[in-house]
Amino acid sequence: MITETACDSRSLREEEIESDLVIVGGGLAGACGAITAAREGMKVVLVQDRPVLGGNASSEVRLWILGATSHLGNNNRWSREGGVMNEIMEENLYRNRQGNALIFDTILLEKVIEEKNVTLLLNTAAYDVEKSDPDTISAVRAFCSQNSTQYRLTAPLFCDASGDGIVGFLAGAAFRMGAETKEEFNEGFAPDKSYGELLGHSMYFYSKDVGTPVKFTPPSWALKDITKIPRYRQFSSNMQGCNFWWLEYGGRLDTIHATEDIKWELWKVVYGVWNYIKNSGKFPEADTMTLEWVGHIPGKRESRRFEGDYMIHQRDVVEQTHFDDVVAHGGWSVDLHPADGVYAEGAGCNQWHSKGVYGIPYRCYYSKNINNLFLAGRIISATHVAFGTTRVMATCAAGAQAVAVAAALCKERSLQPRDIMDAKHLGDLQVRLDRIGQFLPGKTIVDPDDQTATAAISASSTLSLAEIPANQDWMSLDHGWAMLLPLNTGACPRFTFELNAQQAGSLRVELLRSQKKGNFTPDELVETIVVPFEEGVGNITAQFQSHIDTAGYYFIKLCESPGAEVRLSGDRLTGVLAVTNAYNKAVATSSLQSPPEGIGIDSFEFWLPKRRPEGCNLAMGIEPAIELFSPDNVSSYPSRPTELTNAWIASPKDPAPELQLQWQDPIEISQVTLEFDPDWDHPMESVLMTHPEEVVPFMVKDFDLLTDDDQVLAEVRDHHGARYSLSLNEALKVQSLKVKIHATHGAPAAIFRVRVL
Repeated sequence: MITETACDSRSLREEEIESDLVIVGGGLAGACGAITAAREGMKVVLVQDRPVLGGNASSEVRLWILGATSHLGNNNRWSREGGVMNEIMEENLYRNRQGNALIFDTILLEKVIEEKNVTLLLNTAAYDVEKSDPDTISAVRAFCSQNSTQYRLTAPLFCDASGDGIVGFLAGAAFRMGAETKEEFNEGFAPDKSYGELLGHSMYFYSKDVGTPVKFTPPSWALKDITKIPRYRQFSSNMQGCNFWWLEYGGRLDTIHATEDIKWELWKVVYGVWNYIKNSGKFPEADTMTLEWVGHIPGKRESRRFEGDYMIHQRDVVEQTHFDDVVAHGGWSVDLHPADGVYAEGAGCNQWHSKGVYGIPYRCYYSKNINNLFLAGRIISATHVAFGTTRVMATCAAGAQAVAVAAALCKERSLQPRDIMDAKHLGDLQVRLDRIGQFLPGKTIVDPDDQTATAAISASSTLSLAEIPANQDWMSLDHGWAMLLPLNTGACPRFTFELNAQQAGSLRVELLRSQKKGNFTPDELVETIVVPFEEGVGNITAQFQSHIDTAGYYFIKLCESPGAEVRLSGDRLTGVLAVTNAYNKAVATSSLQSPPEGIGIDSFEFWLPKRRPEGCNLAMGIEPAIELFSPDNVSSYPSRPTELTNAWIASPKDPAPELQLQWQDPIEISQVTLEFDPDWDHPMESVLMTHPEEVVPFMVKDFDLLTDDDQVLAEVRDHHGARYSLSLNEALKVQSLKVKIHATHGAPAAIFRVRVL
């Protein structure tokens, strides 16, 4: 029993926590940053003002996680974000391919609390900062309403991943809010006042068919006149969750201080929409449906953006500027929404894509005037237009991973964030980012400590791609289809396809490639030929005369030919893909991006794969065979297809594939990392959408890691991650390493990278 006599006032319980890094904001960026920093050896305090992690990805908002893959709606092949972000997505696929937001909460929480170096403070809001001088933060003060405790959090380094930038704001960091003019950064897509300068918030709902009639009486605040929503005819009883991303409001208000007002307006819209679906009589199938869930907090898109030493802008995204200090990548469209949101006439967004992924420089991830403040999430240093693409969650998480590794370097070398721009520190940062699986477009990374480069590498077999066998049904050529293949320099191979035609005719076949290395937009026509075919089933052969002067990916395109069908193959191979100009209706209205004149956006055609299980390769013969899958590929960056496949692939006929590294003299090893194929093309949306499998078919499932004389280092079974890393307690002397693969999840065995430290 506690008994206290009356007094004038009392103080809250106070607790002081000292760490190496304080991260404020437990959205996806803050969570991935905390995990990454902890694994880099830092003591981290993660402060989250909500009861769960994930921010817009959590069960409180339920937005699916996306980034450069863009729902498979652009030409960014094999572009999913790596590192911890990918690890979380893979685990969610494995446990939760149906997309249950509550299960995703548990996965993210588990990832954080398993890191012993992370102190997690949920339901804790930062409200003040202390500074040791005008340019340096010394502490953050925060309050938890659940345990009535006030925290004082001290550290040499701080990261603001809070979305609204509460720490940066209180510390006096330079920021912007609203849209820049077209002139300031020469951004043709910069909006005018009529379109609005801010993106609004959104709120979602879920429904459920209970099999018996359910009535609905709307609350008094529900929107009465559904026609106030210009797009009300788009409502459907089978839509729910983030399918309603365009239930958006608040872009003409203060998106920070008016958030509660915006929330009430969104509740008004949501309950009005459900009333319309239930009671208008236009949706009889909704008679047995009930409202299962409505968001209690809105998902925020935009508020403050803080200024770093560089502000990424529209031309950087569209032109894919090469940055020496690249530390992350993006690839979502430049996606701006009308400020009036759900009440706006016309489209709910304007999305314009680049021809490929773009890099984000390190200079965008720290404050230009607060010495020890990192920036992560949607508040990084970007113009309003560039923010339209950098703001999405997987891109935010990738940037936070870069911040975390930079913070570790700062701790180890007694540096401030800006000091990392020194060439020596920057190179080390990029190498360490590569080690955790971060993709840095346009950058060649050489790890000086990786002993794989000095090994003689061999394999029990190597894929010689002479055939993609015909073992599936036929597909109509109502649209153009192409095989995306890596080709070596020299004479172009001869390609054979099986056709089924209603009548004799001819087929135009094109050889295309991308003008920019590493892109997958077929904007350069190399050669066109016309191949005759007979009625019925038969083979056609495409023999291009062009010389392949640059090794890389090429499109072998079968043009549209109504009345003709091409044979399909169910065989899947790492880095080999069929694509079509039949556009993705979920994210586009045409197969051609045709922006208005003068806005600084490229026109080009989308060539997209189909999602599994629908997406199959075209059956084809290739003569001479493609020989670009050598075991030597495992010794270099990057660990995904870019200009070439970058992988060793075993022969499909090899019953027991093995990869061996042999050194001339014994070496000491302390860590071995293997990087497999997690299908970097699959968006792996975290909630709502379902997926056809728990593990992608390209993944290695069962394998052993062996040393000299087949001594077992590790036996791994039921593996389902892009990376496997074995850290030894004590350094071990070896002269050879062998990876012995017993099973995959479907496709021939493939390894992108072996790293031996």
